[in-house]
Parts: sequence; structure tokens; C-alpha cells
Amino acid sequence: MSPRDELLAQLRALLRRVAAEAPELWPELRRELDAAAAPAMAPAPAAADAWQGVLGDSPVMQALRVRCAKFAAADAPVLLTGESGTGKERIAHALHALSRRRHGPFLAENCAAIPDGLLESVLFGHRKGAFTGAIKDHPGHFVAAHGGTLFLDEIGEMKLPLQAKLLRTLQEGEVRAVGDSRTRKVDVRVIAATNQDLAAAVRGKRFREDLYFRLDVLRIELPPLRARGDDVLLLARHFLAAATAATGRVLELGPDALAALRGARWPGNVRQLQNEMQRLAALCDGPVVTAQDLSPELRAAAG
Repeated sequence: MSPRDELLAQLRALLRRVAAEAPELWPELRRELDAAAAPAMAPAPAAADAWQGVLGDSPVMQALRVRCAKFAAADAPVLLTGESGTGKERIAHALHALSRRRHGPFLAENCAAIPDGLLESVLFGHRKGAFTGAIKDHPGHFVAAHGGTLFLDEIGEMKLPLQAKLLRTLQEGEVRAVGDSRTRKVDVRVIAATNQDLAAAVRGKRFREDLYFRLDVLRIELPPLRARGDDVLLLARHFLAAATAATGRVLELGPDALAALRGARWPGNVRQLQNEMQRLAALCDGPVVTAQDLSPELRAAAG
């Protein structure tokens, strides 16, 4: 061990002892340390780390930003693919914010969260009396999003009859509400997202091929968290700070915890990481988070 590493180890041990034997002194000690280090600290790279509400500056995320900027300037549909929890809705928001439609509305709907019988009404609207419970006219998301963007999450869960109606809307730029004989012109950019293999769904006759090609004009595949390098650590610190902010507590990720987070596979991606930091904020005694404080399944996955 080098003299520098030995000194750092002694300092860490001293800090842990102070935190254990006199926890009431830790907040004041942490403020003093931060104040002493402030002159030597470089300004926080906020512009590099936060882009349209998306954190991360790894090479794959830099490439994603470039792609988003190009696609935002167009007006064709966008298909977002990738594993669950990779932040597809955030990217949809970014595409809208960078587009000429940014002053128009942005609406989002999860196609898997609404019963089949209601999704048509939610998207395309209905007239009063069209069905039991329709006590007044409802415009639907396409009309409400006129001049803006409609984000359809989990598009692979949409049933075939409704897929046909969506296809017509994309082709003709018009909608017909349930119970209405008239059509209405709409100007809406559709961004769809899925964690499924839509090409396989087409082959399995679960998704219309013509709708697939209509949606798959511009495609963005979101990288899994395990492919984002040190973004894992940046996000972990951000989520942990946000989770502890309301309590006034200070938790710091120790070296072994950081190594475990960096080596984990993250099947739930960013959503799983955020949940893990919220769990630590609630359960960890602190002030330094160790690998043993992480959830058992995460420690096992980190190997």
C-alpha cells in the first residue's frame, strides 16, 4: 500500500469511528470537510451530466443525444426500443422539448395500463351516450395533443382492432370518436415505445406489419444501464442525494459499495438503481454506505 493509500485508509477509519461514537457530530464535521475542500473542487459539470432531464455522459449517452437532436428536427413518428426501466419516457420528453412542437402539449399514455375496451375512448375520444357511463363528450388524447406530441408507451400491448384505427389516424391525420360519425383532423407527432421485439410480434401475427413500418420510421434504441459505464455511479449519487434530501441525513457511498454498483448487471436498469438508493436512504444507518448495506440480490449479482 502506498503512503497516500495508507493515509486515506486511516482517514476513512477515523471518520467511521467518529460517525459511530458521536453521530451527532457527523453533520457538522461533514460541513467543515466540504468547506475545506471547496476551493480545490472543480465546478460541477452540470451541463455534461444533465441533458433534458437525462443524467449521464457516457459515450453511448453522448451518441443518444446526437441522435435525439437529429430526430427532434423531423416530424415523423419515432419508435423507442430498449429494456424496461431505461428511461424511454424521458427521451420522449426530450424529443418533444427539442422539436418545433415544444410549445404544444405533450401527452403520455401506457397502452398496457388501460383495459382494451377503454383505450379506444382514451385515445380517440367518445360522444355522450356512446356507451354506459359516457355522460359527456370526451375529446381523447389525439385531439388534446393537437399541435404537440403523443407518447404511446408499451405499444406492443395494443390489440389488433385498435392497431387498425391507430394506423388510419397516422395515415390520414384524422380521428373519429367512439359513437361519432364524423372525423376530425389532428396534427400530432406520435412517439411509441416498447420493450418487446415488434418484428417478432409481426411474425407471430400479434402486431400489424403495416403499423410497424409506419411507426418504425425513426428508431432510437436506449442502452441498458450496464452498458453506460460510470453513469451508474453518477446516477447512484444523484438518486441517493435526492432520497436523503428531505430527511436532512447525509449518506456517502463507500468504495466497496461503488465497486458493487459498478459491477452489477441491473436487469431493471435506471428504475432499479433509483429504487435501490431509496431503500438505502430509508434503511442504511450510515454515514458511509458499504457493500453489505446493498440489497442481497444486488450483492449476489455484483459477484
